[in-house]
Amino acid sequence: MPQTRRFRVDIDGSIWVEVLIRAVLSFIFLELEGASPFVRVIHPEELPLYKNPITSSYVPSSVLWPLVFITPTLVILTVFLIQKDKTDASQAILGLSLALSLNGVLTNTIKVIVGRPRPDFFWRCFPDGVANSEMHCTGDVATIAEGRKSFPSGHSSFAFASMGFLAFYVAAKLHVFSPFTLNRSKLATGLEGGNLGNGNMNELATVLSGSNVIRRERGAWRLCITLIPLVGALMVALSRTCDYHHHWQDVVCGSLLGLSISYLCYRQYYPPLSSPLCSHPYISLEVRPQRPYPMPVSPSSSSTQDGFELIPEQQVKWI
Repeated sequence: MPQTRRFRVDIDGSIWVEVLIRAVLSFIFLELEGASPFVRVIHPEELPLYKNPITSSYVPSSVLWPLVFITPTLVILTVFLIQKDKTDASQAILGLSLALSLNGVLTNTIKVIVGRPRPDFFWRCFPDGVANSEMHCTGDVATIAEGRKSFPSGHSSFAFASMGFLAFYVAAKLHVFSPFTLNRSKLATGLEGGNLGNGNMNELATVLSGSNVIRRERGAWRLCITLIPLVGALMVALSRTCDYHHHWQDVVCGSLLGLSISYLCYRQYYPPLSSPLCSHPYISLEVRPQRPYPMPVSPSSSSTQDGFELIPEQQVKWI
């Protein structure tokens, strides 16, 4: 049998480079936390938008940070204890940490550049309730500066960056959006320890054959479990309008920003959610560049499934 070259799909290279990237992003995030925002002119007719009362956060930072950092980490560790897959756990942690650090930098950068006043800015600016015609604030400098960082909502973006990544991770493990999955028993016997990265290439081709691709069992419980993190993130985001710390536009844009970043970072390490291999990180997959094996949608079909089946040579001329 002819020998074929094998290679690993390793997107970002050395682990130390990965750690350095996150360290740099975290440093930039912390520096932007103390940066002075743009001082936007407030016209007299706009004042009613910023005269909401000052209230305590329904979800303070002391609750937010454990929620966005510890909760997904515990879920990833739980999956590791069940599956004993170190590669999957490490890739999930890398994806989560990238999503959170990148989200922090982008969120704070936008906050500083836009400088939109919060709904309670008037009382931050004039604690005694007496405004002057020049709109020169008389309140605490730090409180005033924080009051000009309304857009986008940091609570919303961090909640959706963290819980969004967790939702994608859980959806992949449960094959919520994949109509087909691999036969677990054959996967375990065909590859050593069930790890795609350690198996023989011929064995991998056998596992990926049509006879080992089975239709996923339908069940609403899979979707409901996947939605739990997103519902939690939604509750955090909505609370920011209830305590008058953000305008509704801040919450919507912050939520979309966090969710977009979470999906972007998730896809850096994992295949599409519609793929039969969605529960395995890219680095665990080994492929043959010269003689790829097809991944049919079903045993009787030859249509493309999320890039895991290459188009036959005779069909290339039609593209």
